[in-house]
Parts: sequence; C-alpha cells; structure tokens
Amino acid sequence: MPTHSFPVLNQQFIVDTKYQFIREIGQGAYGVVCAAKNTQTGEDVAIKKVTKVFEKAILAKRALREVKLLRHFSGHENITSIQDMDITNVMDFNEIYLVQELMEADLHQIIRSEQPLTDAHFQYFVYQICRGLKYIHSANVLHRDLKPGNLLVNADCELKICDFGLARGFSDDAESNVGFMTEYVATRWYRAPEIMLSFQSYTKAIDMWSVGCIFAEMLGGKPLFKGRDYVDQLNQILQILGTPDEATLRRVGSERAQAYIRSLPRMPKIPFSQMYPRATPLALDLLEKLLDFDPASRITVEQALAHPYMAAYHEEDDEPVHEQMFDFAFERVDKIEDMKKLIAQEVMSFKATKEQQSYDSHHQQLQQQQLLQQQQLQQQQQQQMLQQQQQQQQQQQQNGSNGSGLKRTASLSAADRNATTTAAKNTPQQQIREEPAMVGHASMMEVDEDLERELSGQAVMA
Repeated sequence: MPTHSFPVLNQQFIVDTKYQFIREIGQGAYGVVCAAKNTQTGEDVAIKKVTKVFEKAILAKRALREVKLLRHFSGHENITSIQDMDITNVMDFNEIYLVQELMEADLHQIIRSEQPLTDAHFQYFVYQICRGLKYIHSANVLHRDLKPGNLLVNADCELKICDFGLARGFSDDAESNVGFMTEYVATRWYRAPEIMLSFQSYTKAIDMWSVGCIFAEMLGGKPLFKGRDYVDQLNQILQILGTPDEATLRRVGSERAQAYIRSLPRMPKIPFSQMYPRATPLALDLLEKLLDFDPASRITVEQALAHPYMAAYHEEDDEPVHEQMFDFAFERVDKIEDMKKLIAQEVMSFKATKEQQSYDSHHQQLQQQQLLQQQQLQQQQQQQMLQQQQQQQQQQQQNGSNGSGLKRTASLSAADRNATTTAAKNTPQQQIREEPAMVGHASMMEVDEDLERELSGQAVMA
C-alpha cells in the first residue's frame, strides 16, 4: 500500500495516498483528528490517530477495546463505524489510524454555540441517542462515557455515538459484575450516583442517567450537575433531586456512603418544571424518569423509546437489536505485548474482511452487468422478432392485395368465356350438340376443344 505523510497539529500522519488532507479537527488526550478526502470514492472522512498506545497497559487495553467494539457495532445508523484502519508497521507500532465518516460537529459544540434549538431538535437528538444505545445494550455492553462530546452530529441533525474506550460488558448475574468496574467511569458531570456511592455492581441504568444529564443540558444550555470534585458532584445531585428515601439509600450506597448522606441536612427536591419552564410536560416527564436516583426504577432504553415524548419517531421495527453478544474475553489479557498482537490481528482481520467484501461487491457488479447485458440482448432479439413479424404482416397484406387483382382478372376472363359460349350456343352446331350446363374445369376445356375441331372441320367442308 503506497503511503504519504502530512502534519496535523503536533503529529505526523502516515496514511494511504488515497487520503488527501483537508483540515485539522482537534486533539484530545488519546489522539489527533483531521478531515481528509478519499480520492477513490470522493467522500470526506475523519482520520483519528490514536497515539502512545503502548506506553501503558491501560492505554493499550483502551485502544484494543475501542477497535473491537467499533467493529462489532459497525453498520448501525446511530453508532460511528470504521471505514478503514491501519498501522504503519505490524512488527513495531505505537499508533493506530482509524478512518470514520466525517461529522460536522459534536453535541457539546452545538449546545455551546447558543444556536436556537427547538423541542423538535431535543426529541430527535434524544431519540437517536436511545436508538443507538438500545443496540449497544442489546449486546450486553455498557458505554459508560456518554456525554455531549461523544455524540457526533452532521448538518442534517443525524447523531452517532462514538468513543467506546471505557465500555464494559454487563452480565445479568450481579456477582459477575462485582469488582469488574473499578476503573474510572464516565466524565464526572454525567456519572450516575450509584457509581459514586458504591463502586460495586452497576447496570445499564448508568448509561440512562447519562442520557438524562445530556437531555437536561440541551434543555438548559449548560450542564445540570457541574461538580468540582467527587464529593461536590454527589452534593449537587442531592441538592436538585433531594435526599433519597431510606430504602433507596440502603439499596444503592455502601455503608460509608449511607453514613455520609445521613450526616447531611435533609434536602427537598427541586421541580424540573421550575428549572426548565419552557420545556413541554412530556419532556419533563421523560427527564424525571431518566434522572431517577434509584437505578432499579430508572427508565430503561426500551421504555424511553416507547415514551410518548418519542412518539414522532418511535417505530419498534426500526430500532434493531444486536444478534450477537460482545465477547469481552480479551479483557483478561494484561501484558502490553499480547495486546499489541491482538490489535495487529484486529487490523489484519479488518483489512482481509474489507478486501473480501470489495471482491464480493466487484463480483456482484460483474454479475449485474452480465445480467444487464443479457437483458439488453433479449430486448434486441425481441425487437428484431417484432420487426420481422411486422414485415411479414406487411408482405401478407401486399400479397392479399395482389390476389384480389388476380381474382378480378380471372372473373373477367370467365365472363368473356361465358360470352363466347353464349355466342356459340346460337350456332347451329352448338344447338345440335348440347352438353350439361354445369361441368368441371377439365370438361369445359374439352368442350372448347371439340368446338374448335367442329368449327375447323366445318371450315374444311365449306
């Protein structure tokens, strides 16, 4: 594969020559992103260079997780998909290039832009988030880092979920989830309270809390729970949602967390209608159900999609689930070198699959071309047959016209012959030798010959 290089911010990109640099997009903690044009397809794409992949085991694991999950969820309309991926040197590499569809902005930029958003925008954005999340949850995967910056949006307001670096598997067996999620989870402002209260067994409800925080941020134009630190984040949640009841507290919090909350003054709930007076009643009702302090009673993604607020877009048959559970077995791998091999295998597997798909697509195109050629040939043959039939019909019509003329000529000859016969009947010879009136064509010929002989003989005798 021929490659070329170009600078993007403080990084040098080495990519396939078919990708031509357009502009820089941004830089984050784990990489740099630019816009480029695929000169083979004419499509604009985003190229993300994931850097320093193997400096730490946690970074290598995150990169491996991202690649595997993006491949697993590829094809869903509300989840960003990989169009291409590459590493510069299979034997020795420290970065990965991911090529994805280019989106104009993320939801964070849209909210901060202060451009006016209507309730129809809110509905469409929340619906698409939930539609993508349903697909993710159906594979028993928790995203764990949903926030406006991880929701890409294009000019048509189409939304795609991205960044699966913190995602984790989920089991219906609570014991399987214990101790499996001690790593940093979600940007603080979008973290569910149970994460801060227990660090024990989490459920898919943590993602639904994040959706609620994002929804509230759209309604208000700013983050709802903007905590300065871990403790302040929990305090801000309690100040708005109020102190949870004792039963909820015992279910959600560790003993230490329960003791901390009980030590605080009891706080009343602030109505969302007071905080967001312009929001519709249905929007506020959905927000209440998303930001339920108790994860056990918090609305699920399926219930959110079926909520009346989503009625304009909800269609269950068009909200697919994944047919296959995601395999998190690779999470047990801890050595950087082993993870490096797994990432290289993912890249090679992706390329092989892509080449096979390209071959299949080319083969299918050839078959379609052959079928089209056959159809065109059949049409030509049918046209030729039709022309031949038309020519035959014209010829038959001409022959029929000529036949009528011949019949008229024959009729005239018969009339002349009848006249001659009538005249002959007036001769004495014919009066003497009378034959039956109706005779065949051969008999008539014979009569004429006899008549000629008699006349000829008469002439001789005369």
